[in-house]
Amino acid sequence: MLSGPGPAIESPPPMGPISIATTVDAPRERVFDLLTDLSSRPAWIDHFASDYRLERLESSGVGASARFRVDAPGGVGYMETVIADEERPHRVVEHGRGGRLDRIRLRAIWELGEGGAGTTDVTLTFWSEPPSLFARLRELRAAGWWRRRWAKALHRLRDLAESGEAPQGGVAVAGSRRQPTGAH
Repeated sequence: MLSGPGPAIESPPPMGPISIATTVDAPRERVFDLLTDLSSRPAWIDHFASDYRLERLESSGVGASARFRVDAPGGVGYMETVIADEERPHRVVEHGRGGRLDRIRLRAIWELGEGGAGTTDVTLTFWSEPPSLFARLRELRAAGWWRRRWAKALHRLRDLAESGEAPQGGVAVAGSRRQPTGAH
């Protein structure tokens, strides 16, 4: 709450949180590795993310970062995500920004619990923190869109983890695999 002369003005509340869960018939470590390796994300979020690129040489672990285009209602446009914290193999926390001039703060928390018979319970909690009341109203329109896209992403993550195969079409950082050219 902001105060000063005149009436107090409250900052807009966040959109969400949206919480989605699924059970994966795969070891928790495999699911954790898929979540924390941002170069494998296009394999299971490409239905709502395009123009995907890594922003750091290291594609996994704390500090790994990616930027991609999202055509969400409410004007997110481009979105950036950074792995801010991880507790192997239980939890991954991501901070991000999106929207016009990256003014909308985005958060995602992935929680992995042990299910029965070697399964993994995956829960995603996702929300945004718009900077103004107008942006908040636009984000409210997008809540259902985000829920549907993240639900499909969790199903695709489940299928990928259960297959045990390496993700296809991984992403690299431009210039990360330099080849000698003979030029000085």
